[in-house]
Amino acid sequence: MTSDDQHFLDVLTEYSNDIRKFTGTVWDASDRHFASVASYIKKSVPEGWLPEYARPAPPTPPPQLHASYIQRLQDSVSRKRALTAALLAFLATGGYLLYRERNKHTKKRRARRASNGARREVVVIAGPPSSPITKSLALDLERRGFIVYIVCTDVEEEQQVHSDSRADVRPLHLDVADTLGTQEALERFHDLLVRPHVAFSGASPHNLHFRGLVLVPDLIYPTGPIETISPELWSDALNAKVLNTIAVVQAFLPTVCEFKSRVLMLTPSIVASLRPPFHGVETAVVSALEGFTASLRSELGTLGIDVCQFKLGTFDCSNVGAKQHLQSVAGPKTHLWPATARALYASNFVSQSRAARARGVFNQAGSGGSSLRELHAAVFDALTHKRPRRVWRVGRGSVTYDAVGNWLPGGLVGYMLGIRRVSLDPAASSPKLEDSVRSWEHIDETPV
Repeated sequence: MTSDDQHFLDVLTEYSNDIRKFTGTVWDASDRHFASVASYIKKSVPEGWLPEYARPAPPTPPPQLHASYIQRLQDSVSRKRALTAALLAFLATGGYLLYRERNKHTKKRRARRASNGARREVVVIAGPPSSPITKSLALDLERRGFIVYIVCTDVEEEQQVHSDSRADVRPLHLDVADTLGTQEALERFHDLLVRPHVAFSGASPHNLHFRGLVLVPDLIYPTGPIETISPELWSDALNAKVLNTIAVVQAFLPTVCEFKSRVLMLTPSIVASLRPPFHGVETAVVSALEGFTASLRSELGTLGIDVCQFKLGTFDCSNVGAKQHLQSVAGPKTHLWPATARALYASNFVSQSRAARARGVFNQAGSGGSSLRELHAAVFDALTHKRPRRVWRVGRGSVTYDAVGNWLPGGLVGYMLGIRRVSLDPAASSPKLEDSVRSWEHIDETPV
């Protein structure tokens, strides 16, 4: 076979393969088209026209997947929305409270020191050195790095301050009744602040800074009907707690303005909020101090000086000195009252004392209440924060009874404390008088 014949055969073979491939493609496309048409006809023809075996088999459903744990949880949450919302709110609130309490105890509160490490922040506490509040505040501020001065009016109080054996808790003799002595004492205190100090040999000198004045008026008040409290007791209370506090502030105001120091006023709040009967002295004194603090805040606010008021509840002072009252209920004995006063007031006085003790309204400082650490932390924050609050409510009952006294009617508050209307009929009041005296004698015999 010649080469031309072989080339011709190769060309025929190539064309035959192309024809076979083309015809196969055409027949496959035709088969798919006819199958699609047949399937459409079978689906479109009404039932009964074709037998069941001629109809196409229904498509097999996809295998059903089991719901996952997250899907079941979502279904459960959608069915119980109220319960889920309550649970989330409980967890969020509990977590926030735990976080706040943890930060409260772990936050380090320390006074600023000089570049050489010496103490430079000075705080003056104007309050009775024997008061557990004054003593605990002085010791805590000293422990946090402050130099603490306690205002003393006589040598006995100075010796009491020295007995604490703390080098940086020092007495500051200041008798406001002696005008010339007060002026000299404040001049020495001012010179102490502006004079350069050398903490140790070789250290660079530094100046002290007057951080704040903490006012802690005496927290013990006489109780009883107004007609049984002598004018001398009223005068002593107003002079010692109001006028003395105002005189101390006046003496320190020039130094406060020079150093831009803070002024903190600490007063009891439960009795002042409830305004119950037989506590006229405390209500009047605290109201006067609150009014004075508000006016002082307005005046010093124009100079950029902060004045903070602390409304105190009850505190557990069992670890600080002797037990003393923050809100005293002992007062004068009913057997010392005039017969008319006993007949009119003894029954309600005894009922209020019992109700107050049962509810813990007028607890002793050593028998219960909040921890003094809350007061320590609040005082430190008020002295050091850039923008402190104007009013701080610290201690058990300080917030609750403030809301009760402001929102509930006075008659309802008195009813809660056991106050009842007394009949002025002598015949009807005689047996009540005997019962009240016996009840009061029973309270007097109870150990305090």
